[in-house]
Amino acid sequence: MSDTVGEWRERIRAAAATRTPLRIVGGGSKDFYGQELAGERFDTSAHRGIVDYDPTELVITARCGTPLTAIEEALDAEHQMLAFEPPHFGHGATLGGCIAAGLSGPRRAYAGAVRDVVLGVRLLDGRGDDLSFGGRVMKNVAGFDVSRLIAGSLGTLGVIVEVSLKCLPRPKVEMTLELRTGLAEALRRLNEWGAQPLPLSASCWYRDRLLLRLSGATGALAGAARRLAGDEVADAAMLWADVREQRHAFFADPGAALWRASVPSTAPQPGVGGDVFVEWGGALRWFNVATAEEGLALRAWASEHGGHATLFRGADKSAGAFQALPPALLALHQRLKSQFDPAGVLNPRRMYAQF
Repeated sequence: MSDTVGEWRERIRAAAATRTPLRIVGGGSKDFYGQELAGERFDTSAHRGIVDYDPTELVITARCGTPLTAIEEALDAEHQMLAFEPPHFGHGATLGGCIAAGLSGPRRAYAGAVRDVVLGVRLLDGRGDDLSFGGRVMKNVAGFDVSRLIAGSLGTLGVIVEVSLKCLPRPKVEMTLELRTGLAEALRRLNEWGAQPLPLSASCWYRDRLLLRLSGATGALAGAARRLAGDEVADAAMLWADVREQRHAFFADPGAALWRASVPSTAPQPGVGGDVFVEWGGALRWFNVATAEEGLALRAWASEHGGHATLFRGADKSAGAFQALPPALLALHQRLKSQFDPAGVLNPRRMYAQF
């Protein structure tokens, strides 16, 4: 055990004994996400470094404070990548924050989410106990898969120490096509194409401009491009990076609250919400919302269609950053919290007021 982790254990145990809340921070690039930031700062950024990387096994293991850029550079040198295309939202983004936030980029709908590539995790729970789940290979998970549970838990269940992730080879070729179409027609086409064997790896729609990224072998892309009949876009790599990092013009309105709706790709558009940006084949929809009432109406619409809506970024979070859980599911979350953090000191109320 490193001296750093040993010090962390003692600090967590002391905090649990006095019920002193701790706010877990890596690079701080996603502090805007979630509900309440509370407690003494618990900085994990110094615990960094790639522990193991075997390109032949497509697995990388690194410490929580390792910059995401360092992970991506190591993978890129071997022509590999993190398939979920994680957003950074800042130069200081770390691996631990990436896993805790559980956010995925444009490739998610076609290559899987963060939790789909987490093979193992080492963490310190709210008692200061050093726990390990999963491992560094695909076939070692039995019983309840705690490793994937940690993805998206926003540090409420433990301090991530180390993570093992599955990586994938980079596509040999990528191409982006542009089509001009309205939203209803774009959704219809995206659902139609989603059922076909096309090499899609990203999609987005904004103001009658539908963009499709194709990834794979040259021949497959050429055939798909003929079927889709779009115009090829230059400088597409920067375009998709701007979508991933929310540097796109849609996200530039400082006065609007940014809402994120996850719904079936066939869901019709709501009657509220103002400007909209669509990703993931229609299953992810972003809204710039002017009032809290419109946000609540978006939540009702998403729930009606079997989805949910999150206040992704905004100054007023009185409506709650995340959609309220049904009683049975809330009780399950509370039991998990009590098992991992009985004193309730790790990122309290970061997800829900009840824990």
